[in-house]
Amino acid sequence: MREHDLLEKEEIFSKVLRAGRRTYFFDVRSTKADDYYITITESKKFTEDDGSFHFKKHKIYLYKEDFTSFREILDEMTQFVLDHKGEEVISERHQKDFKRDFAEVDDMPTSNFTNINFDDI
Repeated sequence: MREHDLLEKEEIFSKVLRAGRRTYFFDVRSTKADDYYITITESKKFTEDDGSFHFKKHKIYLYKEDFTSFREILDEMTQFVLDHKGEEVISERHQKDFKRDFAEVDDMPTSNFTNINFDDI
């Protein structure tokens, strides 16, 4: 098989979702038997102190026999989140006026913590 034919086979159908530091790649690929499956790749950019950067990637392989169950569970999970928390993003990163409730931290029992005196070390 020529190299060009191999590349064509790998690039059957693709979509990209850019979401801040994350990019999601949705790709339709072909098996050796010429059947199709989907890969979903999350690529996350990390910047070092010196300005250089690297990417971490995680990939999911999704085969046709799992499409229906996967879609049902994904739909159920996304609907659960939307029903319970709505579509508004709630986080420090996305809301400038987000305030964490530190009263909860102050009320935590300290019996689970070890008291360390650094002069002893």
